[in-house]
Amino acid sequence: MSTLDVTRAELALIVLYLNKAEARDKICRAIQYGSKFLSNGQPGTAQNVDKSTSLARKVFRLFKFVNDLHGLISPVPQGTPLPLVLLGKSKNALLSTFLFLDQIVWLGRSGIYKNKERAELIGRISLFCWMGSSVCSTLVELGELGRLSTSMKKLEKDLKNNDKYKNEEYCAKLQKSNERTLALVKAGMDIVVAVGLLQLAPKKVTPRVTGAFGFVSSLISCYQLLPSPPKSKTH
Repeated sequence: MSTLDVTRAELALIVLYLNKAEARDKICRAIQYGSKFLSNGQPGTAQNVDKSTSLARKVFRLFKFVNDLHGLISPVPQGTPLPLVLLGKSKNALLSTFLFLDQIVWLGRSGIYKNKERAELIGRISLFCWMGSSVCSTLVELGELGRLSTSMKKLEKDLKNNDKYKNEEYCAKLQKSNERTLALVKAGMDIVVAVGLLQLAPKKVTPRVTGAFGFVSSLISCYQLLPSPPKSKTH
């Protein structure tokens, strides 16, 4: 392909990426937590950006709770252990509840819902739901990584002297393992962010720590949403 074709293909991927509401939300999330890191909870421009971006993000999440509600009632892959099934469904239920309650928080901060004390209480409940879903995600990823590790070791024994990196099944499992490891790191970071937002350990998890973990977690989310580049045709 010519340089122009390559540029056009790369721009098409960027357009495809930015057309996703989820991708725009995660970019805004990175801005939000980056601002929180810079402000460290102190009044100023960075804190204003943090608050305004947080409110703007809630619009992207309107009716998003339906996604996890669908995941809650969807069948699970055959052979999945019952504990992982229950953890996965708990994650869906908690995340769906968080997203639903978050809409009431948005109504409160927009001035549509007038009961500020109730809105603040609902906001805390929603954050506890999000923290719970992140804990469930962490446990699910740990369990799935354990299952993947076992199946990869078994495959290694079957391949014996053959180059395992030339085996498509092994490479696919390795890629899946890397993806789940990244998801595990993100889920763990989100737990810290939730602890910071709820101020459960204000001396240790300061606004700056919350901002740092949230920013890195957001970058991971942005990376996870990247579209796969088209495979170049070999002649």
